[in-house]
Amino acid sequence: MAVNRLADEYPYAYSDFYPSRTPCVFKSGPDWPVRKGPLGQGVEREARPVYEWTFINPLAYANAGEAKPFCSLILFIGVKPYSLLYEAAVAATAVIKEILAEAGFPDIEVAFVESIVTRSLATGPKLLSFDPLFNNVPDLRKPFTTALGLSIAPLNHPHFEGTAALYFRLSKDDKRTAILTCAHVARPPPVYGNTGMTGGNTGRQPREEFVALGNMGYTNAVKAMMHTIGYLLYSIDAWNNALVRLGELVEGEDEETTERRRQYEELVANATKKIKEVNTLHDEVTKRRTTPDQRVIGFALHSERIEVSVKLHGFTKDWGLIELYEEKIDWFTFQGNKVYIGGNLSLTDFWKTMFSQPVDQANYRYPRDGLLQAYGVVQDDEFRNPQHLDVHGEKCLLVVKNGLTTGTTVGRTNGLESFTRTYDDHGIKQTSIEIAVLPYDKTHGKFFEAGDSGSVVLARDGRIVGILTGGAGPMDETQTAYLTPYWWIEQQIKAKFPDSFLYEVVQ
Repeated sequence: MAVNRLADEYPYAYSDFYPSRTPCVFKSGPDWPVRKGPLGQGVEREARPVYEWTFINPLAYANAGEAKPFCSLILFIGVKPYSLLYEAAVAATAVIKEILAEAGFPDIEVAFVESIVTRSLATGPKLLSFDPLFNNVPDLRKPFTTALGLSIAPLNHPHFEGTAALYFRLSKDDKRTAILTCAHVARPPPVYGNTGMTGGNTGRQPREEFVALGNMGYTNAVKAMMHTIGYLLYSIDAWNNALVRLGELVEGEDEETTERRRQYEELVANATKKIKEVNTLHDEVTKRRTTPDQRVIGFALHSERIEVSVKLHGFTKDWGLIELYEEKIDWFTFQGNKVYIGGNLSLTDFWKTMFSQPVDQANYRYPRDGLLQAYGVVQDDEFRNPQHLDVHGEKCLLVVKNGLTTGTTVGRTNGLESFTRTYDDHGIKQTSIEIAVLPYDKTHGKFFEAGDSGSVVLARDGRIVGILTGGAGPMDETQTAYLTPYWWIEQQIKAKFPDSFLYEVVQ
C-alpha cells in the first residue's frame, strides 16, 4: 500500500493519529498541530476517554505528554480499509456535522479512519506463572506457562502445532515482546503458501492469531493430569492394602513395624494431597482454557519465506516471530528465556549425562529450580571444535531442549558433518545444510519428534545452539534431529528487526 494513497487527498492522513498505524481518510475541523520540517509527522497523539461501521468512538485528543487536549471531542468512525473514498468521507462529514449542530453540538468534530474490529482479549486468562520451587505439580503445570518449550498453534488451525523457541523484545522503546519459532510453525504449509509475511496482517486482513497449546498439546496436558491421578489412586490402594496387613498400632510393637506403618501412612497422605493439587489445576484448565479462543496469546508478526541452501553458508531460512498480547502474560512472575530441564529428566540424570567426567564437575551447579537460563551463543568454530566430554571421555557438544512432544531430552551435535533434508510440503526439493543432533544414547530415547519444531536447543551451560527444524529416520527407529545454528538465525532476525534483542535475563 503506497503511503500517498490517502495523503494525496488529505495531507494529514498519516500524522493526525501518529504513532498509530490507523490511516485517516478525512477529519473535520481545524488542522491539528504538527512539527515543521523533517519531523513534521512526528507529534505523538494520545486518545483520552470521554465517559464498534466497524466502530464509533467518542474521544478527545492531546499531544503525548500534555495534560490538556487540543481537541475536546471528536467522533472517531472506523471504516473497512479501501471502502470509503475521500470525497464520500467529506460529504458524510458535512451531513454529520449538520446533524450535530442541530442537536446543539456544533463543536464536535468527525474523523473517518480505516480500521477493523478485532476480537476482545478479555475472554481468556493469562498464561500461568511457573515457579517449580513453589508451584504445585510443576511438571503438569508447565505446558500452561511461559516456560520455553511452549506449544503454539494458529487459532484457526489448532491441529498444526509447534514449539516456541525464545522471547525477544522488539525494541528498547516499547514493551512489545515476541517469541521465535519456525516459519513452518508460524504459517503451516498445508494452510499457507510459501510466501512469507510481515507486519501482523493488521491492514486489509485480520491478524493471524496464535494460541498456547493447540489440540494435541492441550489434550496431552489434560490426559497427563488424569493419568497422574489414576496412578496415584492405584498406588494408594496398594499402600492401604499394606497398612491392613500391618494392622493397628498395638502396645509393645516392634519399632520396625511401627516405622513401616508410618512410611505407608505418609505415602498415602502425600498422594492424597497431590491428587487434590492435580484436581485444582485440572479445574482451572478445563473451566477457563478449554477452547482455543480462551488460549489466544498473540499473532503472527513475521514469517520468512522458507529457503534452503541460503548463501553463504548453505543453511535453511525457516523462522518466524509471534508477537504476544501484553495482557496475556503475567509479567510480574515472567521467567524470560529459561528452559525447564526437569520433568522426564531428573537432577541426577542431567548431571550424569551433561557432566559425566570428573574434570567437568568441579564448578557444576544444577540450574536453580531446574530452569536453565539461555544466555550467550555457541559460535561456528565450536561446532567444529567442541570441548564437552561425554560419558566415554570423547569431545562433543552436549545439548538439551524442552519441546511440545518429547519434553526434556538430551543429545549431542554431530560436529562438522553436513546433513540435508527437504521441505516437500512447500514444494522445495533442493537439499540444505543442517546441523544434526543425535540422541545421547539408546536409553535416553529420541531427541526429537513431530511437534518439537521450533524448540530452542541449548548447550549444557545455557548457551544457545540453534532452533530445531525437523528430523529424519523411520518412526520405529531412533531419529536424527536437525537444527539451524542460532548465530546465523540471529543475523537474519537483526536484518529484519534491527532494534530487536533477546529478552533480558530475569533473576
